[in-house]
Amino acid sequence: MPLALVVAASLAALILAVALAVGIGELAVSFADVFRAIANRLFAAGYPVPPIQEGVIWDYRLARALVAACCGAGLALSGVILQALLRNPLADPYVLGISAGASTGAVAVAILGLGAGALTLSGGAFCGAVLAFLLVALLAAGTGGGTERIILAGIAGSQLFHALTAYIVTASANAEQSRGIMFWLLGSLGGVRWGDVGLAAPVALLGFLVCQFHARALDAFAFGTDAAASLGVPVTRVRLVLFAATAAMTATMVSLVGAIGFVGLVIPHAARFIVGPHHARLLPAAMLVGAVFMVLADIASRMMVPQQVLPIGVVTALIGAPAFALLLYRARKKGV
Repeated sequence: MPLALVVAASLAALILAVALAVGIGELAVSFADVFRAIANRLFAAGYPVPPIQEGVIWDYRLARALVAACCGAGLALSGVILQALLRNPLADPYVLGISAGASTGAVAVAILGLGAGALTLSGGAFCGAVLAFLLVALLAAGTGGGTERIILAGIAGSQLFHALTAYIVTASANAEQSRGIMFWLLGSLGGVRWGDVGLAAPVALLGFLVCQFHARALDAFAFGTDAAASLGVPVTRVRLVLFAATAAMTATMVSLVGAIGFVGLVIPHAARFIVGPHHARLLPAAMLVGAVFMVLADIASRMMVPQQVLPIGVVTALIGAPAFALLLYRARKKGV
């Protein structure tokens, strides 16, 4: 399928999904009122929209939908990069423990005051993500490397950081903090506002540009590091840049909405099925498909249980867990 057609269809689907996300809720809003309210805020159009309705649309639901889209895009890009660099179809930030490490870093800042005020929530999440990846790399290297061992090391690292997070919350948080943190860890978009859009959107866009710039190098990594080096790819530098971009995107999204699993695992495979394996096409497709998926998952989280909002991580897990099982089965048949 031509990339231009995929991008156009994905953009149209994203706009429709965002419009649905803004319109759906306890206060039902028509598409016409959604666009009128946005036009009033952006262009001072002066359409007759009740102030309360306009406030709900602009200040709460639109910001929430845009953060969801940015998180889906960033996590999907991270999954593409890790699968390419590690040459493993099961690699993603959640499986490799990067999301868990970012959660631990963010919780340590929020509850323990790590950094004495000099470290932001996103900064703590980034430090935790980097520490988690280094730990997984050391564990995998100590057992002889290999894609299967990297996945096993990631699972071990993920469990370790989940345990550290639970210990910090249990030992140091009060009852109110514990409830808020545990709900946030499952994925929550309830508290996001426009300031979070201002953080998530630039990180996702910059991460995409960095990854797209290295698209040819990522194609070369499909044949192994030795083959990539023989083709003139500066392997060490490219790996460092792309791993840093992955850690930054994962840490930023986790600090905003919590550890949301399976997006970075499932979406790259869906995009690869649509546009093929070449990264110049795969990266923009995965970014847009991930954004659409996350917005739709947010809509589902608000509709599945009447009068309640499910953690969005529950919705992504309900979809991603069966997909993960299928990928494990296929990888086993191929001898991965």
